[in-house]
Amino acid sequence: MPHLGPLELVIILVIVIIIFGVGKLPQIGGAIGQSIREFRDASRTAEHDAEEDVKSAKKTARAARAKAEEVVEDVVEDEEEEEEEA
Repeated sequence: MPHLGPLELVIILVIVIIIFGVGKLPQIGGAIGQSIREFRDASRTAEHDAEEDVKSAKKTARAARAKAEEVVEDVVEDEEEEEEEA
């Protein structure tokens, strides 16, 4: 994302003043500030949810791996028992 320099910010401010007038600037500033806060809160929530999903997926993967290892061990034991019987 490109960064805005001081000149660009002044140009944007002048355009906003021309469009909305000086009286609306506090309302616009408040709305922008609130929007930024809501965006940050939403991104924190999304990040937390993603971390929880990753933890859950890792737990499920570990359980599946343990079960697969258990099945493989059972098959190997069965094969060894069959070889001993033969």
